[in-house]
Amino acid sequence: MGEKITLCGDDCASCPRYNAHSPAELRAAAELWHRVGWRDSIVPDDEIACGGCSAQKACTYGLVECTGRHGVEKCRRCKGFPCGTIAEMLERSKTYQKRCKECCSPEEYRTLQKAFFNKEQNLRK
Repeated sequence: MGEKITLCGDDCASCPRYNAHSPAELRAAAELWHRVGWRDSIVPDDEIACGGCSAQKACTYGLVECTGRHGVEKCRRCKGFPCGTIAEMLERSKTYQKRCKECCSPEEYRTLQKAFFNKEQNLRK
């Protein structure tokens, strides 16, 4: 599978949560999300399973709403890009990256880095 880049620059094709389908894979993703602090507990399979972002799904960065207000499909197509919303999102991502580096195995970190921490480069594609 090639890249599947979200509005915030995540690469779903590299995401362990997006790619988890079996009960064991879903459990491993739920445990990882809990360990890095993206969930308060190890959540059930149906909560951790991810089909990717859509306009109907809440965006923790507010980008779905923002692109809708600006009438663009992707942030980079907005005349205001890059903007304060993008800058805030990238700063939050740096905090997550640091946390992941501290609590993940090198292999887990490499996977999460590819999926989540190349946002700025991915946004410009």
